Amino acid sequence: MYQNLIIVGNLGRDPEMRYTPSGQAVTSFNVATSRSYTGNNGEQIKETVWFRVTTWGKSAETCNQYLKKGNKVLVEGRLTADPATGGPRVYTTQTNQTRASFEVSASTVRFLSSPNESGGDLSGGGRNFESTQGFVGAPSDEDEIPF
Repeated sequence: MYQNLIIVGNLGRDPEMRYTPSGQAVTSFNVATSRSYTGNNGEQIKETVWFRVTTWGKSAETCNQYLKKGNKVLVEGRLTADPATGGPRVYTTQTNQTRASFEVSASTVRFLSSPNESGGDLSGGGRNFESTQGFVGAPSDEDEIPF
């Protein structure tokens, strides 16, 4: 069996990095995806879905170093179910609203924001980072595809 989730969205806040007891880096960040559509009554509806993304190892360190709130990213990974429910993690906010958090374990994070966009300096926008394989980097000048 296999699952692969691809999301493109913006970071809702700066990433948070920590280390496991064995010394492995783990970075978490939230990504918001949005879509707009027209409802049955002709009203414009904007829908936002939040994902909590976790990266490991070198990818975690790189994401923590370069990503900032507002940056656009493409995340590829697997959906992680809540062990208690088998679905998204469900919680209640301070205002007693029920919410769900979709958890993603990233295998690849691609930085889509340019260095001039909000969220700080991203030298080398468009790079890939695979959480289990380390840096996958942008192609060098001689490796670039000519189309």
